Amino acid sequence: MRRYIRVIMDADGIRRALTRISYEIVEKNKGIRDVVLVGIKRRGVPLAHRLAGFIEKNEGISPPVGLLDITPYRDDRTEKNVIPAKEEAAALTLEVTDKVVVLVDDVLFTGRSVRAAMEALIDRGRPRMIQLAVLIDRGHRELPIRPDFVGKNVPSSRTENIAVCLQEIDSGEEVLIKKNFGTH
Repeated sequence: MRRYIRVIMDADGIRRALTRISYEIVEKNKGIRDVVLVGIKRRGVPLAHRLAGFIEKNEGISPPVGLLDITPYRDDRTEKNVIPAKEEAAALTLEVTDKVVVLVDDVLFTGRSVRAAMEALIDRGRPRMIQLAVLIDRGHRELPIRPDFVGKNVPSSRTENIAVCLQEIDSGEEVLIKKNFGTH
């Protein structure tokens, strides 16, 4: 099987997209009062921290940032014995009740991760509002979920994969689209 790989966003493109999203978050919420950023583990966490840094640079104050592990809330996991208990999973120490929570993730695809994240948040309190910020929106929703803030829309087919590489986790900084071709 051959793979075709194409860079759809480089490090500068990621920086520009996150800068724009940070301005949009501030504008939509008329500041950052009562705004908290919650990164969905794994790559949503460094993206949330970067957004907080851009907001601090422009507003002089950084919103709180939290981490959310949605593993026990996913509906596609079958091995119950390897999933941490819901009470232990979130590692979310932020107060979310009456806050504007901006969920941050790298790629929005079917919407199932976001559904799991919303369930995990609601288990920890009652946010006044939940907003969604994603670096890449690739379409193919299975649930009625729409992002509030998008770095880049990337129409894709189901045979393609999108890989976000971040310096904090990976050895590079780029977004790739990979297409698998059969060997007919």
